[in-house]
Amino acid sequence: MTTLLSRNSANRVIPGFGLSLGFTIFYLALLVLIPLSAIFLKTFTMSWDAFVRAVTSPRVMASYRLSFGAALIGAAINVVFGGIVAWVLVRYQFPGKRFVDALVDLPFALPTAVAGITLTALYSSNGWIGKHLEPLGIKVAFTPLGVVIALTFIGLPFVVRTVQPVLEDAERELEEAAASLGASPWQTFTRVILPSVVPALLTGFALAFARATGEYGSVIFIAGNMPMISEITPLFIITKLEQYDYTGATAIAVVMLIVSFILLLAINLLQAWARKRAGK
Repeated sequence: MTTLLSRNSANRVIPGFGLSLGFTIFYLALLVLIPLSAIFLKTFTMSWDAFVRAVTSPRVMASYRLSFGAALIGAAINVVFGGIVAWVLVRYQFPGKRFVDALVDLPFALPTAVAGITLTALYSSNGWIGKHLEPLGIKVAFTPLGVVIALTFIGLPFVVRTVQPVLEDAERELEEAAASLGASPWQTFTRVILPSVVPALLTGFALAFARATGEYGSVIFIAGNMPMISEITPLFIITKLEQYDYTGATAIAVVMLIVSFILLLAINLLQAWARKRAGK
């Protein structure tokens, strides 16, 4: 037995559990825990009254509503249409499929500032798309609607790439069995396919939402950055830093961090519940 354990230890590519765990904790502390702790420590230098004033001013509250509201809307849109894109890429063969599949990753590869400039050029009053929407009374660029579009754009790959592997691993035999038992296509989708995909959709939603709440580069150009109307919270934090109000900036960042953590925790609990139900 001792010889077998020694042989297994010698064949390990990665060091043992103790060393690997220690390195993991050190690495996470260096990249995540220490920077986040610094934000809280800097904020704690403020008095409670000053903290409340910094994070609840009307301008800051308006930026919260826009940032979190647009992120939720963008993530919800991506759950629907990103799920459809993933379904088409997995279930159908068509000319140019690889090209379309590569386009999904474009928001990953494209610099966020380039994405913001491009979207602004497309949706401005004289842009390719905006000039057709403006006569209909739909103004996109420099409005909250433009923020939603930008956040939807950057969040799409998170949903598609999360749902795609689940659909590829889905057992087609279950769908065929349901059809042979007389289930309609809609019943097969809602009772066989959808329960297995819901956890992946929730994961994609959480990733897209988390990415959107902190997005800056692709939003500042198309938002217009008008206080109380189209000013996002990350931009307000940058404004505080430019004014050398570091404690005010970290106070707003702490609020965003706490709210984002609570929302992500709720989504993870909902995801665990969906997996539990799917396993029954």
